[in-house]
Amino acid sequence: MQLNLKNPIVFFDIESTGLNVAYDRIVEISAVKVMPDGTTETKTRRINPTIPISKEAQAIHGISQDDVKDCPTFKEIAKSFANWLSGCDIAGYNSTKFDIPLLSEEFLRAGVDFDFRKRHLVDVQVIFHKMEQRTLSAAYKFYCHKDLENAHSAESDTMATYEVLMAQLDKYPDGLRNDIQFLSDFSTKSRFADYAGRIVYNDNDVPVFNFGKHKGKPVEDVLRNEPSYYSWMMNGDFTLDTKKVLTEIKLKMR
Repeated sequence: MQLNLKNPIVFFDIESTGLNVAYDRIVEISAVKVMPDGTTETKTRRINPTIPISKEAQAIHGISQDDVKDCPTFKEIAKSFANWLSGCDIAGYNSTKFDIPLLSEEFLRAGVDFDFRKRHLVDVQVIFHKMEQRTLSAAYKFYCHKDLENAHSAESDTMATYEVLMAQLDKYPDGLRNDIQFLSDFSTKSRFADYAGRIVYNDNDVPVFNFGKHKGKPVEDVLRNEPSYYSWMMNGDFTLDTKKVLTEIKLKMR
């Protein structure tokens, strides 16, 4: 099956120094751009994270500090990578929970304005969990009838994700549509305003806090009644994306 695309779509996977989106960095990124005519272009790049790679992360992906010490930093490739992603929808495996938030943080740190919220985002893991409840290796075995070799290699995981989505469309013709907007809506779990889920939309589409003493309260109400809360968050250990969303809400207040 060939994906029915209006725009190019980029499947990507990240290997990182750890799992803390606010702190950790990318050490390898692989992306496959699929064009509407079905042709593909693959990019794989190792990145110098400028911070230590945790032992736990290295045990999973096998990339050491020595492996990336002479590689470019993300800041050095950020603009060219953002240009390559321009006009594309985005897909990945567990991407809305980890890969997209981490990549967004890297772009913000590099001073590159790349807004994923303006793209259709397809999370193949969410589709898989809604349909079968498995991991990527199991998904690849289940849908593609092959063993996933070199799991936790960014390029292998990226290509597997692309193959799994095409196989999902073949397997569920009555439940899925070969349409990126449909797949994006279907695979979006939450109504987060920020990628970390600190601010969410309530049933009335009003942004509310999703943590702490003000959980469930509209952000604008809290900022009006307790102006110091904004400063506390901006100086706190929150992601750059969370701070950006909070600032955008504050600036829109009347």
